[in-house]
Amino acid sequence: MRSVTKYMEITFKLFATLTDYLPTNRVDNAVRLQIKDGSTVQQIIDQFHLPEKLTHLVLVNGVYVDPADRASKVLTPDDVLAIWPPIAGG
Repeated sequence: MRSVTKYMEITFKLFATLTDYLPTNRVDNAVRLQIKDGSTVQQIIDQFHLPEKLTHLVLVNGVYVDPADRASKVLTPDDVLAIWPPIAGG
């Protein structure tokens, strides 16, 4: 018996210079993604080839995800994954 892969949708948002990594079908800085159940934050980061040094601030539903937790943080349906690069200013 073959297992059936289940999918779910999340919203993926990138900010500032990271928007260049989004597909062309985006609306502003966000896309709806269909991902496999059980996908982690790190798997999405890897899927979009985001450089580690540019994934400074990572939030799921507005809650910070520490770099050490990104490989174990499993996403759930309708989560919003938002990522910001380091921002310099003054």
